[in-house]
Amino acid sequence: MNIATHRILQRDSLSETGFAGLREHQLVKAPHVFGSSVNSDGSWAGLGNFVYLADARFMPRGETKLHSHKEVDVISVMVEGNIAHQGSLGHGEDLKLNDVQVQRAGGEGFSHNEINPDDDWNRMIQLWVLPENSGQPASYKVYQSINGMPTRIYGGFGKNDAFHSRTQIDVALLQKNQTINFDGEFMAYISRGKGQANTQPITEGDMLSGEDLLFTATEDAQLIIIQNLTI
Repeated sequence: MNIATHRILQRDSLSETGFAGLREHQLVKAPHVFGSSVNSDGSWAGLGNFVYLADARFMPRGETKLHSHKEVDVISVMVEGNIAHQGSLGHGEDLKLNDVQVQRAGGEGFSHNEINPDDDWNRMIQLWVLPENSGQPASYKVYQSINGMPTRIYGGFGKNDAFHSRTQIDVALLQKNQTINFDGEFMAYISRGKGQANTQPITEGDMLSGEDLLFTATEDAQLIIIQNLTI
């Protein structure tokens, strides 16, 4: 493994935007999806078919309102609080701390509304990935992240892999002093806690990109790792 220095983008260096009952920092926006000048705010362009990442906060009892997606895979990682999910896929699902929801819009598309059922602010990370092939059927799955190890929630091409894609996403729930490593090009977001990425200290709200990642949690942490497989 090459112990290298990584690029770091700090969430709070970007302006907070939002709509309806949602406030968010948009750290990744691919120009071929959102427009050629979209990264003039300091956001990054993504990796392969990974085209969007937002760190979102829902107001107490806030909601996104019903809206639609088509030909995009939408991944939601719960960081704080709960979400009541309504829509054409997974209607009535309740998402809690550390749950991950994956929705494939496909060619038929889906509509959904995400609601904060509580009287406190909540928080989730949302990622968008473009599918490898268009016209696929819509599908839905919820994962529970496993403490102490990475949980593959998207990508790969094995027979047991859901949502086949060259874009591979893991969510790692790590306890203090635990270490994980990933070889090759990556982007990663530390959504909770603190750690050491190779030679660099990082903290909640930091986005990383580089080659090869050796991460040690210096306190309990939630880390999202995105890679683009070369096959």
